[in-house]
Amino acid sequence: MNEIRKALLFIVCSLLLVISHASSDTLSSCTTDIKSSFVKPKTLIDGILNEIDINESSEDDKDSLAKVYGCCSKTPSSTSTSVQLSQEVIGYMPQFTTEQTLDVLQSSIKAWDSGTGVWPQMSIKQRMNAIENVFQILKKEKREDIVNVLMWEIGKNRKDAESEFDRTIQFVEQLLSVLKDETNIEFNNKWSNVGATKAFIRRAAIGIIMCLGPFNYPLNETYATLIPALLMGNIIILKIPTVGGLVHLLTMEAFAKSLPPGTINFVSGSGRKTMPPLMKSGNIDGLAFIGGSNAADNLIKDHPNPHRLKLFLQLEAKNLGIFLPDLFHGDSKMLDNAIDQAVLGSLNYNGQRCTALKLLFVPKKHAHKFLSKFVLKVDELTIGLPWQKFDSNNKYSQITPLPNKQRVMYMQELISDAMSKGGNIINKDGSAMIGNDENDESTLMVPAVIYPVTKDMKLYHEEQFGPVVPIVTYDDVSEVIEYAKMSKYAQQCAIFTSSTNSQTQKQTSKIIDIFSSIFGKINLNSQCGRSPDILPFSGRRSSALGIMSVMDSLKEFSIPTVVSYKENSFLAGDDSMNEEKIMSSIQDHSLFMQ
Repeated sequence: MNEIRKALLFIVCSLLLVISHASSDTLSSCTTDIKSSFVKPKTLIDGILNEIDINESSEDDKDSLAKVYGCCSKTPSSTSTSVQLSQEVIGYMPQFTTEQTLDVLQSSIKAWDSGTGVWPQMSIKQRMNAIENVFQILKKEKREDIVNVLMWEIGKNRKDAESEFDRTIQFVEQLLSVLKDETNIEFNNKWSNVGATKAFIRRAAIGIIMCLGPFNYPLNETYATLIPALLMGNIIILKIPTVGGLVHLLTMEAFAKSLPPGTINFVSGSGRKTMPPLMKSGNIDGLAFIGGSNAADNLIKDHPNPHRLKLFLQLEAKNLGIFLPDLFHGDSKMLDNAIDQAVLGSLNYNGQRCTALKLLFVPKKHAHKFLSKFVLKVDELTIGLPWQKFDSNNKYSQITPLPNKQRVMYMQELISDAMSKGGNIINKDGSAMIGNDENDESTLMVPAVIYPVTKDMKLYHEEQFGPVVPIVTYDDVSEVIEYAKMSKYAQQCAIFTSSTNSQTQKQTSKIIDIFSSIFGKINLNSQCGRSPDILPFSGRRSSALGIMSVMDSLKEFSIPTVVSYKENSFLAGDDSMNEEKIMSSIQDHSLFMQ
């Protein structure tokens, strides 16, 4: 074990062994924060917020609550001096029965009322004011609590947890800005001329939208669909995820204070007990789903009229990092930058991002040079708890615990399969678990770089969604193109090149031309990503259906409605009647047209 890793492991072990005398102020303050901001179980149904007191609950009530375990709770061993990194209960989540779920549906049906409910009949400005109030409350009262929950439940380091909250606020502000933009024909209050026709175009709600968000970005990605849908006048049923769900309990109060009853209802508990009854009812008009394609397919099949179900899906991805041969002949700074981007793209937040680089293609004759540099960078990553700092620059842990043991087991399954077929772990301590005790409870895993990865391995085809980096070599770039053509996934790719001569530039251009009909985004010399949010975020095949961006999200959850009239259509009875005055008066009295 090299000296850097020894030092890192010593820091982690020291923090875990002596909690009461921890030398890190950050650790101590976070421990205090999570206790003071303990997330009590809550429900929000038909505008009524019900907070459940665990201490006063009956045994029957307690049976309807599921324990939520922290991914990085800490317990010093009472039996030995070994390090323990164990999962402890940090909250409780209400478990809805099928009957309770159908009660939620009735609330949503009443709130929608075939499009005539209070929320869908509000003006855009009224809905904007309500949503703005929701996020004013969250900014003032809930930011620190939400950040702490993101750290404790899903292992997101403090910097990334803060970024997720702040980016969500920024996304909402951008949505509101778009709706205020008078140059936007589908959201302003202007009439347009189309020949002899005067037309007023505005987007209106679809109906009852069921939203299911992911565990890795439970606030940002869920609300990137939920909030645009609300602004457009839709009614929302939010299914809280089993992992990463506590953050939604923290937002309920703000919604309850700001929106009419039934506008948004939360459902938690077993997906098998709650989701199929909702879909089978036929009352769900739209599905906003971020997760696995198999689960999405099953939900869609449950709907009795799938042809009228509006779908927005963000699913799996196997994003490629492609290193072109010219990169190894040019400026070494270009190669170093490419490797920095590849490490960040592969292992940021433990690789638990749909936009993460999931498979790296490297020229076979340059593999040794690439691997030596890449592994060195991976071995320099800081490994520890989400709130842990490692230097005077406030650098937080880059590798943190996975959210649960199931994720660890899947990583180990993929690694074992690869190693049984000729693959090797080529970085120091790759796949080792830090903080395990006799119960094998730790989820803090050292990243594993696997080489070589071949076509017969699961890692070649399956999305790992974790700290495992598979590296494939190729003799000719046509092999990479063939993989992209045949893969079931098609979200993004990243092409790394120096483009130092015209021949290289032509090759890069040809790859872009081919990939333009395969991927939703092609990144040049940078990792894959969703930001900036004003750009379209899309995918093809089994990776996505629908476009996520500030503007596109508003369109995804609405349909254009047109009010029009022909010139001189109001003049038959009285030539002195002014059409513009008539339409202006009608518009002034219409909430939809304001």
